Amino acid sequence: MNEIPSCYNPKNTEDKWYKFWEENGLFSATPNPSKEPFCIVIPPPNVTGILHMGHALNNTIQDILIRYHRMKGYETLWLPGTDHAGIATQNVVEKQIAKDGLTRQELGREKFIEKVWQWKEKYGSTIIQQLKKLGASCDWKRLRFTMDDAYSDVVNEVFIRLYEKELIYQGDYIINWCPRCQTALSDEEAPHQEIEGHLYYIKYPLASKLQITNYKSQNYIVVATTRPETMLGDTAVAVHPKDRRYKKFIGKSLILPLINREIKIIADEMVDRKFGTGAVKVTPAHDPNDYLLGKKYKLDFINIMNPDGTLNENASIYKGLDRFAARKKIIEDLKSSELLEKIVPYKISAGHCYRCHTLIEPYLSRQWFVKMKPLAKPAIEVVKRGKIKFYPKRWTKVYLNWMENIQDWCISRQIWWGHRIPVYYCRNCQQIDKLQISNSESPINLKEQAGLIISREKPEKCPLCGSTDIYQDEDVLDTWFSSWLWPFATFYWPKESEDLKYFYPTSVLVTAPEIIFFWVARMIMAGLEFMQDIPFHDVYIHGTVRDIEGRKMSKSLGNIIDPLEIIEYIGADALRFSLIMITATGQDVFLSEDKFKTGRNFCNKIWNAARLILMNLDKENINFDLCIFFKEEKLSIVNRWILSTFYSTLKKIEKAIRSYNFNEYANLLYHFFWHQFCDWYLEIIKPNIKEPQNQLVMYKVLEKFLRCLHPIMPFITEEIWQRLPHRSNSIMIESWPHIQEQIIDKKLEDDVETIFEIITAIRNLRKEFSLNKDLKLNISLYIKDNRKSQLIISFLGELLHLAGIDRFEVLKEIPSYREKIGIIVKDINIFMRLKGLIDVEKEKKRINKERDALILEIKRKIALLKNNNFIKKAPSAIVEKERETLKQLQDRMHTLKEILNGIENI
Repeated sequence: MNEIPSCYNPKNTEDKWYKFWEENGLFSATPNPSKEPFCIVIPPPNVTGILHMGHALNNTIQDILIRYHRMKGYETLWLPGTDHAGIATQNVVEKQIAKDGLTRQELGREKFIEKVWQWKEKYGSTIIQQLKKLGASCDWKRLRFTMDDAYSDVVNEVFIRLYEKELIYQGDYIINWCPRCQTALSDEEAPHQEIEGHLYYIKYPLASKLQITNYKSQNYIVVATTRPETMLGDTAVAVHPKDRRYKKFIGKSLILPLINREIKIIADEMVDRKFGTGAVKVTPAHDPNDYLLGKKYKLDFINIMNPDGTLNENASIYKGLDRFAARKKIIEDLKSSELLEKIVPYKISAGHCYRCHTLIEPYLSRQWFVKMKPLAKPAIEVVKRGKIKFYPKRWTKVYLNWMENIQDWCISRQIWWGHRIPVYYCRNCQQIDKLQISNSESPINLKEQAGLIISREKPEKCPLCGSTDIYQDEDVLDTWFSSWLWPFATFYWPKESEDLKYFYPTSVLVTAPEIIFFWVARMIMAGLEFMQDIPFHDVYIHGTVRDIEGRKMSKSLGNIIDPLEIIEYIGADALRFSLIMITATGQDVFLSEDKFKTGRNFCNKIWNAARLILMNLDKENINFDLCIFFKEEKLSIVNRWILSTFYSTLKKIEKAIRSYNFNEYANLLYHFFWHQFCDWYLEIIKPNIKEPQNQLVMYKVLEKFLRCLHPIMPFITEEIWQRLPHRSNSIMIESWPHIQEQIIDKKLEDDVETIFEIITAIRNLRKEFSLNKDLKLNISLYIKDNRKSQLIISFLGELLHLAGIDRFEVLKEIPSYREKIGIIVKDINIFMRLKGLIDVEKEKKRINKERDALILEIKRKIALLKNNNFIKKAPSAIVEKERETLKQLQDRMHTLKEILNGIENI
């Protein structure tokens, strides 16, 4: 056998084996009628992206599922790809050309798009290479990009089909507008954050010739607003019809301060009488609720803002000022006119751009929309009927709540990088029949709009008038409009390919909670609409990766842990295992660099154990079928125990994977290998490691364990696998171990665990009194159960060796405690003779001192855990850690009391 290095070095193995897997085509999948398919389409990372811990967790989970099902015999496809990420990518390239003193407007659309493609070709594959470093076993020859020609054809096809079903419309509506990115955003792209703001109380004088020139009159209504700059676009003030304070004013007119425009007082039940003074300004072009009031009462719509957040010509003397500078100037002018009653602090929940975090502006704009309610109805039903299941189950309620209250989706974006909307206009027809819709009661009827052409390709001439003066809509589609088609567009629907028929619906989607609405819900709707089938059967939602204090990782907080640095330092396997081990189902992950020591240490433990086994292995001892050998040969108790324990663990592992309890899967493997296989089994057989049955069992358990571990730790398992005497081409294509029910003996497992608890208790007593490890002990046991007594006698050699016992006796009755200390383990009384081995008074003093310190620490922990402020504010992981610490302290206190009672009679 080749020499096995004493230490495991991931740098020498990981790239080597990944290259081997790729070159041998082990990641590829093709339709195979004799196999059941298992398919995952990767949540496509942005081409601008670099691997972060969220990616590492998400893709490790996917890789576990893929590798597991591959070994289970499925035709397994993990289809990779990247997203063009419209706003994000455009921002990156704009910053790049800005270094050369250029703007995209100066370059022009065509040349700017060329620059983006150049950037994509140079940097767009960065995250793909990083996923390979992680060990992702994707079928890379199928790599997709949402702006590929074939994918773009799918996007256009979907737009046109929705248009033909009258599910797409265009209209002037209040949308979320980012002044920085200068584009519309969907509600999901403008998440609300609570910010510190103010409530401004402004006097609106009642209209009369006198009051237009004299604002100091007391005849006014006070209106409260958080956005005083938008008052320049007010066209009414609204009150509640049942508000007695304002009944006499309904229908009268006010003078809009600073602008001197006359506006009406209207009454509507939409008004919240408890907000401010109960009288609210109505700005139909700058607030979604005011927009509805504007339509209802046929008010004017006055847009006072430019796309970049500066004020336009409708803002009078404030034209050209930034919105926040205008706010400041307006407040100053109101004060000088004595029209500002007061300013009070006020917390505001305001939307922010999900890309640049700019405060969004509700903005009246002509946009393209998708009618969502008709699409949502069947998507609600499939989840209610259980055709699609969410894990954890609580996300089902979140999904259904959003879907049942779904709003129409604004799909147009005012940027250049993305799928250009397949809508064309004929200038000639537009001049003949200009459509006026600024105050329309309903969306534009696109099919009746002159000069509008919906087409898969640019038409050579207008189908109505024959003119060739045709131009395309300037807007692009929301990035998510291409992403929601991912499960079938990646197979280039609507072509009915063998791949599409075989792999769709896919098996499971693994994703994060923040994109349930952006992506998951929309994919379900798209799948049902265009494929008439669900896109996946299961949705597994993992938690968010946070730092150890529970904060999201960000550059500004300086708490980012770079997965590539961790891989460079300790290897991908250590990172993968550490992440999975601490990721409870659906819970957030609280991470620090120390957490990765678990994976690193486990790698070393596996390597050292495998090295011990392989360096002591005689090939002729392993040429037997384990099940036949088990039937025909009388295996020792310890060999029967380790085999039973392995297969019991395997059953639990299979259940954990099927229910997406990945941390349980990792913990089961860790506990079995480290504690049961290494700490107990190998230590027990080490003196007789060359015995044939020991050789066979230790080898079989090792190679089966490697197969179970492979989905989480693919590299080290392949490295060790390649050193086994009986091996296939790769562990990756080896079959998953079968559960051998006939070998499982739960009673034997419990009995042997009892023996180990006895040994552990004796070792703990030795450690408690600082007795030399070479000192041989005098131990007596009193056992009521005769069967257990016989078991311990049959295990006597191992017991004496592992516990360091010189004299051992099984008693027929409980003896006097004189000169001995007694403890109880599972109804078995254990007595250790201590006379002459310890200084009793010194030990009492030591124990009492530790007990006094424990009492204070336990009181402190209890007080902390009774503190509601701590429980509410501290991350759940920190609270749980404090609870565990308290239990450990209380257990230690119990142990000290037992020991103190025990040594009283010595």
